[in-house]
Amino acid sequence: MSKTSKLKIIPLGGLEAIGMNITAFEYEDSIVVVDCGLAFPEDDMYGIDLVIPDITYLQDNADKVKGFVFTHGHEDHIGALPYVLKVLNVPIYATKLTMGLIELKLAEHDLLKTTRRKVVRAGQTINLGQFRVEMIRTNHSIQDAVALAIYSPAGTVVHTGDFKVDYTPVFGDAIDLQRFAEIGRKGVLALMCDSTNAERPGYTASEKTVGKAFDTIFSEHGNSRLIVATFASNVDRVQQIIDAAYKYRRKVVIEGRSMVNVISTAQELGYIHIPDNTLITLEEMKNYPDEQLVLITTGSQGESMAALSRMAGGIHKKVQIKPGDTIVFSSHPIPGNEKSVSKVMNELYSKGAEVIFQDTHVSGHPCQEEIKLIYTLVKPEFSIPVHGEYRHRVAQAKIARFLGYDSQHIIMLSSGDVLEISDEDGGKAEVTGHVPSGGILVDGLGVGDVGNIVLKDRQRLAQDGIIIVVLTMDSDGNVISGPDIVSRGFVYVRESEELMDEAAEVVYSAIEEAIGRKGGEWSRIKNAVRDELSDFLWRRTKRSPMILPILMEAE
Repeated sequence: MSKTSKLKIIPLGGLEAIGMNITAFEYEDSIVVVDCGLAFPEDDMYGIDLVIPDITYLQDNADKVKGFVFTHGHEDHIGALPYVLKVLNVPIYATKLTMGLIELKLAEHDLLKTTRRKVVRAGQTINLGQFRVEMIRTNHSIQDAVALAIYSPAGTVVHTGDFKVDYTPVFGDAIDLQRFAEIGRKGVLALMCDSTNAERPGYTASEKTVGKAFDTIFSEHGNSRLIVATFASNVDRVQQIIDAAYKYRRKVVIEGRSMVNVISTAQELGYIHIPDNTLITLEEMKNYPDEQLVLITTGSQGESMAALSRMAGGIHKKVQIKPGDTIVFSSHPIPGNEKSVSKVMNELYSKGAEVIFQDTHVSGHPCQEEIKLIYTLVKPEFSIPVHGEYRHRVAQAKIARFLGYDSQHIIMLSSGDVLEISDEDGGKAEVTGHVPSGGILVDGLGVGDVGNIVLKDRQRLAQDGIIIVVLTMDSDGNVISGPDIVSRGFVYVRESEELMDEAAEVVYSAIEEAIGRKGGEWSRIKNAVRDELSDFLWRRTKRSPMILPILMEAE
């Protein structure tokens, strides 16, 4: 086949923050999409449950989309899929555990029957239109993670997914470095490599080191109840906690909806082994003394509704924190969550518990030496740092420069960029356009109906509150009743009667002036009320609440 076309690489999310990973690869009449993740809302996104990527480009080219291929089962890589499948029903390809976790989501959204899905395994290759996609075994903080070799007529791209080099994984085999080297020898056009830990020197420790730390904690805290908070999806971590519990003859309770779902799926598929008579329910806890119990729970990031946060706040229905409890945080705070985690820790300390958060977590992402190793094996023409905030990707670009890549061969993309790349004439890569990208906000059942304007209103309501002015007028413009002023989130009316009386007078005179000037157009009256009252309240309180005039006409 003659190479007439270039390969297009279009990241639709995942390059400005950690989360919402989704990348489209396009060659002529074929598009393959890698991952489809969500992001969690920022602090100023009031009421928003989650953020999903804008897939307008994929919808506009729906006839080209051959399928979604997934690297692993974390929320930032699979979480948006149910929302996307509702508008773009294409086949999905994932390894066994990843597919098990995807199916949990599809069942919740009633999409299992309508979704075509195929389980693939590391080492397998699938044909999707003009593309061949090969799964390469890697290690990560969840099992069944794969990197992808994406073969197109324009050249091969290696996408690492999230990975680390772990020679002693808790479950399964070590990363297939040999296959990376074999693909590298055949020639690789571009490497899209995980940047999350690119600022950290050295190597990421093996997950097995956490097992030793847990063993020490269990042996040193033989008289206290243990509560361990970790990520629900970190199945290897849960396995090591269960192993330590079994060794020290403790019963295990799993608490938190996402934790229960993930562990039961992993157990069904054979990715976690729980010895008989080890697991008990929350209700059975009362039958055992504290020193024979360990709870594995969600909430290691201080999420307000997660199980550990509810325990710390004293609002969990079944578990109360008491003096003598030992709580282990088996994770690092994700950037932005430090305050929430600190708050939960302080609440736990205040209830007399001991809190442990050192040495009980290792990352699932590569540090600098592992990134260098992958570059050396794959030998790509172009470096495309992905997965991480901008500073993380800049750190990977520095590593690439250290390895001899010049600025022409290091491509820093933004979400929505269209990169055209081929190995013709010694290799060329340039950004040739931009497609819609960014976050679509999900609030309850509403997808995308809360936009920037609504969000700005919510931010303003949260910061300054609202004043509602209600009055009734007749057709001649005379005020018959009101103005009644209702305040929410601005001042407490009963303690600010004088201010409210003055505000009513300001409204009244604003109406009279507006009517006297040019006759009583309702929109003009409303604007006059809003402007005059806003000026008055700013002078008196230095606050700018949202002002909502409601004018009613008397029959």
